[in-house]
Amino acid sequence: MQTPSATPSTSRVLEHPAREDIRLESVLHALSDPMRLLVVRSLAAAGTEQSCSVLELPVSKSTTTHHFRVLRECGVVSQIYRGTAKMNALRRDDLEALFPGLLDSVLTAADRQAERLGEHG
Repeated sequence: MQTPSATPSTSRVLEHPAREDIRLESVLHALSDPMRLLVVRSLAAAGTEQSCSVLELPVSKSTTTHHFRVLRECGVVSQIYRGTAKMNALRRDDLEALFPGLLDSVLTAADRQAERLGEHG
């Protein structure tokens, strides 16, 4: 009798930096892009993980994929496959432990700017 392996050979695992490898410069770079900031604001507002398809960006699918990859590779979001959906969640605990108050400050500033400029999101 064969024992099932712990990880099926068909599983898709995405690489994420360990908490100790997350760099402030990379996080700030990722958050400086308006589309990536929109993704982060949307995830923060939802308060739970969201699939890529729920977060509609006014850019091509390949550009959207690029933005999500940048956010994942710098440690701002985690991504996991659930069936065919790629689910995204903020790494709020990791970011808060490394850079206390940074994410909340950026989100507050982005909300204030959007309000000042009459933007939505």
